[in-house]
Amino acid sequence: MSDNYNNEVMKSAVIENEDNRFSVSASLIKQVVSKIEHLEEQKTEISQEISDVFREAKNEGLDVTVLKQLIKLRKKKPEQVEEEEALLEVYRKVLEQ
Repeated sequence: MSDNYNNEVMKSAVIENEDNRFSVSASLIKQVVSKIEHLEEQKTEISQEISDVFREAKNEGLDVTVLKQLIKLRKKKPEQVEEEEALLEVYRKVLEQ
């Protein structure tokens, strides 16, 4: 009976605080943590690949700063880009005075 009880405790735990009482599944926690760790590994690998592509672009004579700006612009809606460009032009004219 003791072994069976310990197995049940490993599967879930009841957590209590002043306001709430809830059950936590150990297998769910392990699953979520494992998935996040795997995604973090993938994110690191992808970041390294992106850095490699930028390094290759620089070696080919491309301006990495401009490429990064272009990528940012492509993520935005055209209306947002137009608005930002118009505001940038206003700010430039103010500085020229």
